[in-house]
Amino acid sequence: MSFLSLFRVVLALFWIGPAAAQTGDSGARLVERFKQSKPFFAQIEVARQIISLGNADLLEDLKDMLSSEDRHARANAAFVFAGLGDIRGLETVANILQDRSYRPEGQGIGIAPGDGKYHVERQIAADRYYAVHVLGELKDARAIPILTPLLQDSEINYKAAWALGQTGDRAAIIPLIEALKITNPNVRVIAIQSLQRLQAKEALPVLHRLLEDNERSTYGAAVTVAETAKAAIAALETN
Repeated sequence: MSFLSLFRVVLALFWIGPAAAQTGDSGARLVERFKQSKPFFAQIEVARQIISLGNADLLEDLKDMLSSEDRHARANAAFVFAGLGDIRGLETVANILQDRSYRPEGQGIGIAPGDGKYHVERQIAADRYYAVHVLGELKDARAIPILTPLLQDSEINYKAAWALGQTGDRAAIIPLIEALKITNPNVRVIAIQSLQRLQAKEALPVLHRLLEDNERSTYGAAVTVAETAKAAIAALETN
């Protein structure tokens, strides 16, 4: 190796070494911020920053969060794991969705309107809702097998329809077309919006049949199924 080549190697190591150390330090600080962050919607923003570093070594210091009593914090930790390609992330979210055990009041809405008392059933519903939200935030096709059965879950099926659209994967199209048969208009409206997002032209025949469906959504914008179908048809036939 020539002197010039050796010099270039040494120079590269000189710069890479400090940069790697800085990334590690930055990651460690973000992990600590993540552990201390509340509420959950602020914590997930820190989670995004951790994922952006692409350093799976940071997961070692986060693994205790996968068993946090606060299911919202647990879901956010799972978001980091899944975002960095660790299967424990999706497994943890799937477990939250199946978990109906007692838990103390956490984040989300565990208080019934009017009585000011804690209701574990409402806390479970809030935790499951947020777990589906995290799957949507992942924008990962690996979530589709977890989300698809939830279209039959009356508690969170409308949120599952949204999350399926967020995956950006065509494997979600058939389940979403099937969801257009569900009686809850919230599900039908959101499924249509997700199909539009996925540019699912194969859904057009079914969407045309919904142009007389005047049931109105009570989630988000109060629009009818027909109005949503009309907008989706226009978008899909134009593109």
